[in-house]
Amino acid sequence: MAKIKTIHGVKEHKVVSQKEWLAARRRLLVKEKKFSKLRDQLNRQRRELPWVKVEKEYVFDGPDGLATLAELFDGKSQLIIYHFMFGPNWEEGCPHCSFWADHYDGVNFHLGQRDTTLVVISRAPWKEIAPFKKRMGWKFRWVSSNKTDFNFDFNVSFTPEQIKRSELPYNYGAVKMKIDELQGVSAFYRDQHGDIYHTYSSYARGIDLMNTTYNFLDLTAKGRDEKPGAPQDWVRYHDKYRSK
Repeated sequence: MAKIKTIHGVKEHKVVSQKEWLAARRRLLVKEKKFSKLRDQLNRQRRELPWVKVEKEYVFDGPDGLATLAELFDGKSQLIIYHFMFGPNWEEGCPHCSFWADHYDGVNFHLGQRDTTLVVISRAPWKEIAPFKKRMGWKFRWVSSNKTDFNFDFNVSFTPEQIKRSELPYNYGAVKMKIDELQGVSAFYRDQHGDIYHTYSSYARGIDLMNTTYNFLDLTAKGRDEKPGAPQDWVRYHDKYRSK
């Protein structure tokens, strides 16, 4: 058995025979299968959460004019909303939310086959969203909640008073930050009578599953390879990476 100190940033690691590697891989497989079953249980518990009826009327602005929350379902019974950090008067949307959004056009081909619609919502006015969306080349539906309380009600936008106190109601707790926008994902269900229910929301690390790049990187030897305390400092808008 030999050891290699470091290869291309991978820390000291064992190098073994194929037989030894196979034994180690099988041991890990036992844990992976257990994790998969636990994840299935967690997904089931997520689906079993109680619902809250959405009583407030929200009207959003987008490329086709005004649309209610019900209209965002686009004839489906399920709606997933990504809360994209893009506040009024920002020159660009959040680069990290953009990293996530780069994955959405592909998934939209398939979500509709499972009675589900994906929509991105930001508080910036549509006239500010539109040129950035065009620049990024995205096709998914993106609307503005600028003239509604939607972002505040779902705790992804914050009032001047909350920011001044540096105590934001985020991720089901109080976060000490001075920022006016944060990210998240929410799910809704619309029944046959047209009533809408909020079924789930997740924030912070809870949105990781929506980022396919991370899921691929987690399979590799170096993993995400991000700096401790400064994750995602490497992330750029996809039109700003240097070609290699």
